[in-house]
Amino acid sequence: MSERVKILMIEDHPIVRDGCRLILNQRANFEIAEASTASEGVAVNRKFRPDVIILDIVLREDSGFDAIPMLLADNEMARIVIFSMNETARFVRRALDMGARGYLTKNDDPNTILAAIDKVRSGGVYLGQSVAQALALANLEPVADPLRGLSGREKQVVALLGDGKSLAEIATDLDIGYKTAANVVATIKQKLGIATSVALIKFAVEATAKDRHA
Repeated sequence: MSERVKILMIEDHPIVRDGCRLILNQRANFEIAEASTASEGVAVNRKFRPDVIILDIVLREDSGFDAIPMLLADNEMARIVIFSMNETARFVRRALDMGARGYLTKNDDPNTILAAIDKVRSGGVYLGQSVAQALALANLEPVADPLRGLSGREKQVVALLGDGKSLAEIATDLDIGYKTAANVVATIKQKLGIATSVALIKFAVEATAKDRHA
């Protein structure tokens, strides 16, 4: 009989979880647990003690990045595989630096999940084709500006957030409505793959500080 392998999937989209479960169920020796938020995933990890954790970065209530240290602190033998829509080199490097052993995108072939699990369980690192290419290209180019994909207005909002401005103050400074300012912030979060306002403010402060010292 094959060795039992315990898999924890932390993903907030039910359709994605269903699709992953269908793939994972191809292996009769896989025992699967699921969570839809980082906090729930941390709790399940503590009790279930999975061998492999499949973790999304952008969750409804929090960031998968914030969960990585907690997951590994409770279960240092777990192998974390990031499963995300974001394939930028900056995100991949950050995940690996924090202790993830694999990184897949939701555009990769579905069966690469199984290949990633096998690879990380054997002690290796697994990168999906698109993120491996992104890393290779990033190594050939100057360090990319993390704000490069933002519009001029969105960069203004990031700068004001970095200066400690509230949404109301940003709306006043830019002569836009409060709701418009909130919508711009939501778009920035989506583009940067940042889940929470606290994480966005931290990012904005760091980005603004770098610009001032550049």
